[in-house]
Amino acid sequence: MSRFLGFRSRTAITHLLFLAFSCGILFGCAKKVRSDPAPLSQWVPIRLADREIEVQIALKTEEMARGLMFRESLGENRGMLFFYHLPKQMSFWMRNTKVALDIGFFTADGILREVYPMYPMDERSVKSRRDDLLIALEMNQGWYAKNGIKIGEQLDLIILKEALMARGEKAQIIPF
Repeated sequence: MSRFLGFRSRTAITHLLFLAFSCGILFGCAKKVRSDPAPLSQWVPIRLADREIEVQIALKTEEMARGLMFRESLGENRGMLFFYHLPKQMSFWMRNTKVALDIGFFTADGILREVYPMYPMDERSVKSRRDDLLIALEMNQGWYAKNGIKIGEQLDLIILKEALMARGEKAQIIPF
C-alpha cells in the first residue's frame, strides 16, 4: 500500500503516528492533578490556639455514626473532628466507645464555644446548648484543660479548609 502513497503522504502519516505516540506518553505519564479523596484513616495536622494536633476528619454519615467506637486508645494530641454542612445543635454519645473523651463544639468562625466530658460506654447524650455549631472535636478527656484551651480559642480555618478539601469537600460549600 505504501507504494501507492506519495512521499508527502508517508511523511504526514509518520508525523501523525509520532504525534499520537508522543501524546500517549505525555498524558499517560503525566502526574495526576486531582487524586481520590483522602481517607478517614489519615491523620491531618491542624492548629487549635497555639497547639498542633492531629485529627481524623469525619464527613460522611457512616463515619460520623462510628466516630471513635471500638478504639482501645487515642494518641496524646490526636482526636476526631466532625464537620457538618449546616449549623446545628449537636448531640453525641459514647456507645461502644472505650476511651474517655472531651468534646469541644465550634461555630463556623472556628471559635470554641462549649466543652464537655464524655465517659466510656455511656449512652446518655451530651447535648450542646447552642444551635449554631458546625464543628465538633473529640480529644482525650482532660486534653482541653491540660493544654490551657479555653472557650473562645480559635481553630486554624485555613488549614482545616485545606484538609476538608483533601477529604473531598468542595470549597464553595465550606463556609469559611
